[in-house]
Amino acid sequence: MPRTTKPHLLTKLEARRIWLHAQRLDTSEPFGAGPQAVAAAVDHLGYVQIDTIHVIERCHHHILYSRIPAYARADLRQAQSVDKSVFEYWTHALSYVPAKDFRFFVPAMREHRREGHPWFASVKPADTRKVMRLLRRDGALTIRDIEDDILTEKEHLWQSRKPSKRALQLAFYTGEVTISERTGMLKTYELMTRHFGWDKPPKPAPSAEITAYLLDRALRSQGVVSLDSVCHLDAPSKPAVRRLIEARVRRKELVPVALEGAGKQEHWARPEVLEANGTADASDGPVHILSPFDPLIIQRKRTELFFDYGHRFEAYVPKEKRLFGYFALPVLVGEDIVAAIDLKTDRQNKKLLLQKWSWVGKGAVRAARKDYKRRIEEELDRFERFQLAE
Repeated sequence: MPRTTKPHLLTKLEARRIWLHAQRLDTSEPFGAGPQAVAAAVDHLGYVQIDTIHVIERCHHHILYSRIPAYARADLRQAQSVDKSVFEYWTHALSYVPAKDFRFFVPAMREHRREGHPWFASVKPADTRKVMRLLRRDGALTIRDIEDDILTEKEHLWQSRKPSKRALQLAFYTGEVTISERTGMLKTYELMTRHFGWDKPPKPAPSAEITAYLLDRALRSQGVVSLDSVCHLDAPSKPAVRRLIEARVRRKELVPVALEGAGKQEHWARPEVLEANGTADASDGPVHILSPFDPLIIQRKRTELFFDYGHRFEAYVPKEKRLFGYFALPVLVGEDIVAAIDLKTDRQNKKLLLQKWSWVGKGAVRAARKDYKRRIEEELDRFERFQLAE
């Protein structure tokens, strides 16, 4: 039998520090500023999730702000619409991804072209021909530019009643069109080849390269990975990713990790990551008011394992059953999540409203709260300026 590699013992604190460094949340300005910083942040993280909830600033802007102190919304518009260094597509959710990674998404686009998309099964070929004809003839358009739709019944709550919108969304998933610009959540659609200036799109990446891409993306942005964290909401990829992990362990490119509190759940990391970052003290690091869709928070079980903090997203929970509030935001102070604060932006009166403040983790220790509160309030002032800008 082959000799097994002895796992590297890792405490939660060490694992947390590695993850914070991988997420670039342990330093104040890791990517610089401007559109180039947006492209660099998306490239490093692998994706930045997009969401429609607007109680405070939408999560794609919020996630970038957490890593780019001087972030401006115009920087993302520049990166998407002018520099074309990022584009939108589906990861575990609709996200901004690096344009240089486009070929890893082509196989999914081709699959939707062959087999359709389950969310848009009701799209009629005539509707698709109509929107593609308009795009070719008139150039980029929004759904507001199409005025002759006859509204239809929704098949589920989030679906549009406009056939043209459904057709555009299907063309997005098949890779025929892309979202060339956003104004709020209003999307401008453009032919993919015309947006990027291609005669034809890049060739699809082979399946083995896609598997390596998924693993390398997770290793870069998570530091210590599990099969679940690499394949978040992507169970079909797990067998291939596991085989690749096992091959890299045999080549000593990855080290098995026995993570405190993880039980039988396996973890892995690159040897140089374990050597360099596991003991780096991040306790005096920056304060971050994080989006519930931030990569540090979105995988709830992983966040709870590393931080002993179980985040609850309560926007869809009845009011009387909420613990943290409608849109609670975890607060990271240095290397600990110490509070969850429910905020709301009153745009009309230009105020950031504090709905509820809940202490968690080390913040639950009364003696520590004074310093935490001072640091969090300083960050709240900066966060309010970001919310009300532009």
